Amino acid sequence: MLVHIEDIISKAQAGDYAIGAFNTQNLEITLGIIRGAVAQHSPIIIQISETTIKYASLKAITHVVTTLAKNESTNVPIALHLDHGSNFLSVTECISAGFSSIHIDGSKLPFDENVNLTKQSVEYAHDRNTWAQGEVGTILGKEGLVKKEKNLIKPDEYMTDPEQAADFVQRTNVDTLAVSIGNMHGIFAGQEHLDLKRLKAIREKVKLPLVLHGASGVDAKEVAEAIKLGVKIINIDTDLRWAFTNSLRQTLQANPTETDPRQILSPSIDAIQELVEKHVKIFGSAGKS
Repeated sequence: MLVHIEDIISKAQAGDYAIGAFNTQNLEITLGIIRGAVAQHSPIIIQISETTIKYASLKAITHVVTTLAKNESTNVPIALHLDHGSNFLSVTECISAGFSSIHIDGSKLPFDENVNLTKQSVEYAHDRNTWAQGEVGTILGKEGLVKKEKNLIKPDEYMTDPEQAADFVQRTNVDTLAVSIGNMHGIFAGQEHLDLKRLKAIREKVKLPLVLHGASGVDAKEVAEAIKLGVKIINIDTDLRWAFTNSLRQTLQANPTETDPRQILSPSIDAIQELVEKHVKIFGSAGKS
């Protein structure tokens, strides 16, 4: 069932667990995500990016998610969220389409411009009973300004500054805040490590639910520590892409003459489901629906 994101996050805050925010691009990935949530009785967020909207169209992908949420997860709450909205137009369109939460990402902009864009989006969202997520600090990888060669820059140049985060929250009135603490978009060589000391300092100044982007390459123990320190939403995208495409490659290699897309794609749906089940157990949301 489709619900407002506030219903899910308020319970996660009270229960001291986190909610998985899983990116989808098509019908099959959405099916796998929802089936994984249903199997584990876990509330989830399904999020859609601007690139997915360009690929599938806003109306089509929104209908896919809302229809499956209504018919495949009658007892499991699902919230719909815009991931990495880069401009005010994306915000307005997704709110009109029924999203209960939007992410306006002005982290690439100078701080004051980020504040202004985020504040505008927050005011618009709140007037329409929609939550708004902002972002302070640069997350390395695909959506970040900084390339993955972390050793070439100082961490303070891209990670979230606790004082700046507090100022940002106060000036914008966001509902959730995405932070950069060593997490990365995509999976690169080596293990990602979270700066938990920085996260603790942010948490002391920001009492809102914190969001961890780029969690696909983070160790489960560090994820658990981050949840204790205020992270209540954890975004997963790259892991899902790997699971889907690796399964697809294996299926095609094992069945080179198969022409039925349903037979070809079903194992990939199962792979997505298995991965979602694994993540919600780590996040502590299994059994919370």
